[in-house]
Amino acid sequence: MQNQETSVEILNDLVKVNNDRIAGYERAINEAKDLDVDLKATFEGMIRESEQYKQELVSKVRECGGEAEEGTTTSGKIYRAWMDVKATFTGSDRKAILSSCEFGEDAALRAYEAALHSDNELSPEVRSVINDQHHSLRSSHDLIKKYRDAQDSMGR
Repeated sequence: MQNQETSVEILNDLVKVNNDRIAGYERAINEAKDLDVDLKATFEGMIRESEQYKQELVSKVRECGGEAEEGTTTSGKIYRAWMDVKATFTGSDRKAILSSCEFGEDAALRAYEAALHSDNELSPEVRSVINDQHHSLRSSHDLIKKYRDAQDSMGR
């Protein structure tokens, strides 16, 4: 019983991380200029990705007998506030948006790594879902980093 409660807690933390990601990328889309069509398409893909992850996690929460979380993490709220402040000073340029998104991706990866490396016993099915999502998130992080690095090399 304790393992299921712990699994629900870990899964719900990851649900909130994905809610953060969705809100962060929605904010990034609003900040991106009309000319940044490529970024908007990428960010929309990240939102769809997190919505899918969230559904998988919610399903596992319910299988463990828990109730799924709906909110975001405190750190996610802080991240979005930081993004708002940064946008005020930078005029929402492409590099600033990408840097903020990379910061968010780093936080998401850390949350998944903490879940995978926790001392708590996770069922093989739960561990597999978290591991698969972590692997995909790493690819998403690397894509955002590639975009940001390209901006650095352009000197913008």
